[in-house]
Amino acid sequence: MKNQENITVTSPLLPSLDEFIPLLKDIWERKWLTNNGSYHKELEAALAEYLGVEYISLFTNGTLPLITALQAMRITGEVITTPYSFVATTHSIWWNGLTPVFVDVDSATGNLDPKKIEEAITPKTTAIMPVHVYGNPCDIEAIQKIADCYGLAVIYDAAHAFNVKINGKTILDAGDMNTLSFHATKTYNTVEGGALICHDARTKKRIDYLKNFGFAGETTVVAPGINSKMDEIRSAYGLCNLKHIDDAIAARKNVALRYRAALENVPGISMFKERDDVTYNYSYFPIFVNEKEYGMSRDALYEKMKENGILGRRYFYPLISSFAVYRGLPSATKENLPVATRMADEVICLPMYAGLTDENISRVIDIITNANNS
Repeated sequence: MKNQENITVTSPLLPSLDEFIPLLKDIWERKWLTNNGSYHKELEAALAEYLGVEYISLFTNGTLPLITALQAMRITGEVITTPYSFVATTHSIWWNGLTPVFVDVDSATGNLDPKKIEEAITPKTTAIMPVHVYGNPCDIEAIQKIADCYGLAVIYDAAHAFNVKINGKTILDAGDMNTLSFHATKTYNTVEGGALICHDARTKKRIDYLKNFGFAGETTVVAPGINSKMDEIRSAYGLCNLKHIDDAIAARKNVALRYRAALENVPGISMFKERDDVTYNYSYFPIFVNEKEYGMSRDALYEKMKENGILGRRYFYPLISSFAVYRGLPSATKENLPVATRMADEVICLPMYAGLTDENISRVIDIITNANNS
């Protein structure tokens, strides 16, 4: 087994060099590398059309859109969010000088539990930042109903939710704003990158000012902005990858179908149930290990996989709320977050990418179905 190649948890979708190099040559000839160049404009338009959204602004990574969204909406005070996510979600709140308030998640989806949101609202609450974790859609209607009742903004961290739809309609127009990540590990990537989606031209203009130091003209600065523009090279790369994203998602779906069929009857292994009305992007494939029923702990299985060259990841463990900077918050206690705590202690995300071979899928399945027998 030691001579076999490692199976990584993900592998980036890469355009062919034959596609990419001509665009690089064009960039070299133009000598326009950044600042709203032609490929940047082209990618914004192409993504808006592909995703079914009207206003989208490209960023250099997926964290800065979160920070900018909070700035653009002038959020103050407390922001209700999930402990079960990548740390960038909560870090964006902290960087804006705001207080994150953690709320437990729904065991059926891993997303914020709407029933817990309302009881966490205080006079200082001004916004909710949910995450479509693993690309599972949040309960958009319930969250919006709460937000409308209390006059709260809703900013979705949709880093995992590229082109996810409900009944054929994008979930990226829910709430006030949505952010995407185009990191190399994501279903669609621009090496590093991200985007912020909003509902009107005026808001997009403000976002575009904020991501360019606050400049509204050659000599006019209208806000304390930052530099988070996507460059021409990554924009061109993104245009190439967009041509292949549908095939990549279809390949990921086939991997998910293999996993689901093979693991659904393994005692102690559980998975999220897929909804018939959702079009998924298969960005992750998490399983949850019940030690008592499976006969082995999550961490023991994780190490067994590593010994056999299968590099899963414990997304999202530990909880954001357990990190030193946040664990002192009243909302960060394990007693307040029992479902999220259990999920974090049981989860392993299996290898998931378009180029995963049938042989390697079988290796992953064999380890999980037989690990507790050896």
